[in-house]
Amino acid sequence: MKKLPPAQSPDQIESRQVLKKLTTTHAALAELKGLAATIPNQQILIDTLALQEAKESSEIENIVTTHDELYRSSYREKQFASPAAKEVYAYTEALKLGFRELQKTGLIRTQTILKVQEAIEMNNAGIRKLPGTVLRNELTGETVYTPPQSADQINELLGNLEKFINDNELYAVDPLIKMAIIHHQFESIHPFYDGNGRTGRIINLLYLIHQGLLKIPILYISKYIIRHRQEYYKLLQTTRVTENWEPWILYMLDAVEQTSVSTLNTIQGIKTLMMDYKEKIRNNEPRIYSQDLINNLFRHPYTKIASVQNDLQVSRLTAQKYLNKLVDLGLLRKAKIGKTNYYINDNLVQLFTGS
Repeated sequence: MKKLPPAQSPDQIESRQVLKKLTTTHAALAELKGLAATIPNQQILIDTLALQEAKESSEIENIVTTHDELYRSSYREKQFASPAAKEVYAYTEALKLGFRELQKTGLIRTQTILKVQEAIEMNNAGIRKLPGTVLRNELTGETVYTPPQSADQINELLGNLEKFINDNELYAVDPLIKMAIIHHQFESIHPFYDGNGRTGRIINLLYLIHQGLLKIPILYISKYIIRHRQEYYKLLQTTRVTENWEPWILYMLDAVEQTSVSTLNTIQGIKTLMMDYKEKIRNNEPRIYSQDLINNLFRHPYTKIASVQNDLQVSRLTAQKYLNKLVDLGLLRKAKIGKTNYYINDNLVQLFTGS
């Protein structure tokens, strides 16, 4: 396996078709970044959209859960409605961990990548040390690709990738092109026994933030990959064989553009819904209105008395009173699941599920 940069020069990689696509992709990404900045509490977007990305990204690896299972789970309380929901929350925490590391160091280091994968897998197996890993066709069982087998070679390639990621002068191409190349190289190194795909998709997000194209991790590109899954794996392998980067780069640019538009619509929906809830609470129950209450309702699609009690620093009786008033206003729906009473923001759930 070859190190980066690619054999093709930047001028060759930046073909006419790629440059044309870059224009519309950058425009969509810039609009998304701008709209996200208008949400008063950015943590709402990080929490809710990261969970959507985690769900979709895990589904690519056949870890399938439902929105209901996710929203009934709590990472803080270490309570999960299913094993799959636990894995999805682990992915969310890995994404946030990577984001914090990037904010702290300003770099995407191999050490950061190792921490992200460890959080996803909830173990410290680390880089592959034993030979024998191959990637197979799920239907036929045929070996499609054999990644590097030696731990020394894997470490050497990761060191090369780290330099390529963080040195903007090295291979001076548009950062979206570079993101596509980075993702391909990481997936080809396939450094871990498990969690490579999910780790690679987190690196995509971190790189967009590293380059200033996003401020927070809110672009869930995995939804696009699920819809175009066969093409994704086909282009990964074709690019390895032919070293013709254009089809792969165009695929990734389309993924970023379409996901930006989709996420833009979701954030606009969240913003509109928040304004609607604010207005209804202020007009009908002004005594219970606070920004902290709004934040709770939109960070937790299934909120609980204990959650409101904790976020608003009020008594349990007061939290229950607030939630029941919101039910009376038709803003929440109370549902008892097992032994727990949930107060469900159906409007927000429908925004995420499309139902």
